[in-house]
Amino acid sequence: MKEILKKFIPPFLLNLYYFILAFLGALIYSFPSRKIKVIGVTGTNGKSTVVEMVSKILGEAGYKVASISSIKFKIGDKEWLNTLKMTMPGRFKIQKFLRQAAEANCQYLVLEVTSEGIKQHRHQFIDFAVAVFTNLTPEHIEAHGGFERYREAKGKLFKATKDIHIINLDDENAEYFLRFPAHKKIGFTLNEMRGEPFSAIKAKNIQVLKSGLKFFVDDTEFNLKLLGEFNIYNALAAICVGLSQGISLETCKKALEKIEVIPGRMEEAITKPFKVFVDYAFTPNALEKAYQTIKNNFKPKKLICVLGAAGGGRDKWKRPILGKLTREYCDEVIVTNEDPYNEDPMEIINQVADGAGGKAKKFLDRRKAISEALKIAKEGDVIIITGKGCEPWICVTGGKKIPWDDRQVVKDEFRKIYEKV
Repeated sequence: MKEILKKFIPPFLLNLYYFILAFLGALIYSFPSRKIKVIGVTGTNGKSTVVEMVSKILGEAGYKVASISSIKFKIGDKEWLNTLKMTMPGRFKIQKFLRQAAEANCQYLVLEVTSEGIKQHRHQFIDFAVAVFTNLTPEHIEAHGGFERYREAKGKLFKATKDIHIINLDDENAEYFLRFPAHKKIGFTLNEMRGEPFSAIKAKNIQVLKSGLKFFVDDTEFNLKLLGEFNIYNALAAICVGLSQGISLETCKKALEKIEVIPGRMEEAITKPFKVFVDYAFTPNALEKAYQTIKNNFKPKKLICVLGAAGGGRDKWKRPILGKLTREYCDEVIVTNEDPYNEDPMEIINQVADGAGGKAKKFLDRRKAISEALKIAKEGDVIIITGKGCEPWICVTGGKKIPWDDRQVVKDEFRKIYEKV
């Protein structure tokens, strides 16, 4: 019903409706962001990881922290899964959560901010103390009507945040985000600094290892248990937040080195006789980085890839591109169902498989696809299953949600095949 109404309501009225809802939500819960420091994290990839890292750093520094990400909700020591299938909750839910966090005496809320959330004014009437930009690549292009509008939506967080801006200087869109005025700007980079007129940090002496990542910021050595060079960028973003709040590099180091895994982000589900990783990557940029990480770190005999693409009219342009990436990196390709919503799932699968150039096996049943990957894998191979990470649902027609967890399905199917009683 909601989607039908959207088609008939003029955009300016819909925009006004969202704005009024945001105001009412803040009014009903007494503008709770005035009582807590809110840190907003936006970008295409890495948002949930940065939210997790920032929360750990603030907690290590002795602060009580709340957070919202696509992975979970957190207020102090209490955590629960985000089962909404919505990264940034609606206006009333966010304001209610802010109120609960403030009443629990949290000093900080770390919030994952999406372009769709901004488009629908979910960020309005939240006083952001810090805005963080991770990176930007094409995503939600059809929903926003082009990359420029997608970028503009992200920019609105920086326009609304007057105090501190933290920006990835290595992203080609950095200059756009640097234009917005702020009392303080902090950049981060893996490259040579160019004498920026603001403070910046650089990761030096980088080592990408099978066991994780090693790098220096100034004279402080960081040893992360996380995989993938992209996680150095995520760590730098979180370190910048810590520094902006007067937290030492040593405290940042202690916090980040305690992180064993980010749920559903390059998470190892099976270790032997071959490795199986589950990763959230669903954009071409993120998928390529995931494949590169596996290839470079583990040098697998075979890389076996299980992937799909979300439906509901979402970014159809990227489906053949996702498939094309498998031609470059994967030895075995299995295309399966992901989140078809109201689209024909087999049509989505075919569009991804077409990009793979006839190389792909196709399975409508995601469990069977995962089982097939496990059956063909040998010692020394690596399987990577992408698109869902730790998401708890598969979303199908009519708004129906099927309970799901790639990580658990992998373990269940592995036991059936290799631990038969």
